Amino acid sequence: MTAFPERRTTMAAGWSRRTAAFSAVLLLTAWTGHHFGLVETPAFLWVLALVALLAALALLFSGWAFARLWSFGDRGGRDLTVGALIALTVLAPYAVASYWALTFPPLRDISTDLETAPAFADGRVFEATPGERRLQAETYPLVNGRRYDLPFPEAVRMVQNVLRRQGWNSSTMPALDDGELREMLVTATATSFVLELPVDVAIRVTGDDETSFVDMRSASRYGRHDLGDNADRIVGFLRELDQEVTGQTGIEQGQ
Repeated sequence: MTAFPERRTTMAAGWSRRTAAFSAVLLLTAWTGHHFGLVETPAFLWVLALVALLAALALLFSGWAFARLWSFGDRGGRDLTVGALIALTVLAPYAVASYWALTFPPLRDISTDLETAPAFADGRVFEATPGERRLQAETYPLVNGRRYDLPFPEAVRMVQNVLRRQGWNSSTMPALDDGELREMLVTATATSFVLELPVDVAIRVTGDDETSFVDMRSASRYGRHDLGDNADRIVGFLRELDQEVTGQTGIEQGQ
């Protein structure tokens, strides 16, 4: 009677499944806590880095377990497969973010006015270098201010209508009036896509009794790369403002 050696179960497979599952649970818990304001943003970013490390470690465990299975016929194929799939799912957003980082320019402060950008409530000035300004102009040609054939009060009212629909936490500075030209500045706090990181927004309305001009600025508080988020926010807001003006006046406005 021939005796067959008992197949061993590689421990790496189990560790792959457990580590990957923990990284997924940690990611969901941290995101939920940050979404509801229970986790501060710096701590949330550290947790995101830890999640990526754990998911990568789970993939290493899966690779080691697969090597054992292939070479020695060890058991654990189900665990290593589950671990690898969970780890890849967790790492998918990181892969997308990495792709965007390579696709979009390394900018974090975008403005429709590259010379005298709207100021934020804390007084932060627009400090883009000439190269960054040229890069913004080349990459985001749609980021332009809007001129409307509307008196200043009407333009202000429509900007405020769009702001209310956005749901941003905003505050309005007192309007300046020198007799001929009036100016109003609105500062707001928005959030980035998915991760909901805080973003500073400033909207400036200048005009007189006949025409008005709207400029906008959006800047990320964290990181050196906004992954195109700020430009999308400005373009989306001004596009909605165009629709608001057209809907109220019945006349399509130009830039």
